[in-house]
Amino acid sequence: MQAVRLRTLPLALASIAMGSFLAADEGLFNVLIFILAAITTIFLQILSNLANDYGDSLHGADSTDRKGPKRSVQSGSISAKSMKIAISITAILSLLSGTLLLLTAIENLDASFFIFFLLGIAAILAAMGYTMGKNPYGYAGFGDLFVLLFFGLLGVLGTCFLYTGYLNVYHMLPALTSGLFATAVLNVNNIRDIESDDLAGKRSVPVRIGREKAVIYHWFLLGTGFSLAIIYVIIEYESPFQFLFIISLPLFIQNGLEVQNKSMASELDPSLKKMAISSLIFTLLFGLGLLIK
Repeated sequence: MQAVRLRTLPLALASIAMGSFLAADEGLFNVLIFILAAITTIFLQILSNLANDYGDSLHGADSTDRKGPKRSVQSGSISAKSMKIAISITAILSLLSGTLLLLTAIENLDASFFIFFLLGIAAILAAMGYTMGKNPYGYAGFGDLFVLLFFGLLGVLGTCFLYTGYLNVYHMLPALTSGLFATAVLNVNNIRDIESDDLAGKRSVPVRIGREKAVIYHWFLLGTGFSLAIIYVIIEYESPFQFLFIISLPLFIQNGLEVQNKSMASELDPSLKKMAISSLIFTLLFGLGLLIK
């Protein structure tokens, strides 16, 4: 359970919830699709966490120099062989759950089914490839881009499409908001681990630009995410209730200040969980505003 990293699961559910709220706002919602989408994204998040635990231990990011929580393979509580088995099982569960989701949401085996199936395979490979393999993209500094893509555009727009069968171009704004907030979670993690990642050759964004600029980058992620949500509501405005999500703004300001002012990894670690929960709270308030407008 420690390797699963339960505190990251709210982040995975945020993109599914956002896509579901947008579909409900269009008058289209299906409980079964929501359940299967939530299960699939949880499996994918767990897969990513297990793969990261395994990959970082092999590549040296989870060494004794690491300041964050100790990982299972590095600490010896789970063997590398056992972790590989767990990764394989979770990947299979992700594939089975995702396929069942597509069969439920897409009645005809048309082009959209096969496109989404390929996107599902890509999501599984992305979850594993962040730190696993000979050339993990997380070590090259592309983690933020992949998070923005899979937790934002693909996660939200893909979920919404499974309900509606079409894409609304304006939905890109809240989709990007979800992706930017998810990227902010990763950024907190990478700022916390900046020293050990640098020693291990993991060229994350904070390692590349330094802590001071990484803090500015963090404020950019938070501010842009909130701004895009506000722009979306202005475009689709019907009721002041649509601005309900602004209630969550103090949570993001607090998170930004913590990242800015807390330099020790032990002090910064709780901010990762807070950012993930803040993202989910934002999404729930955003969705509630759509439903009661």
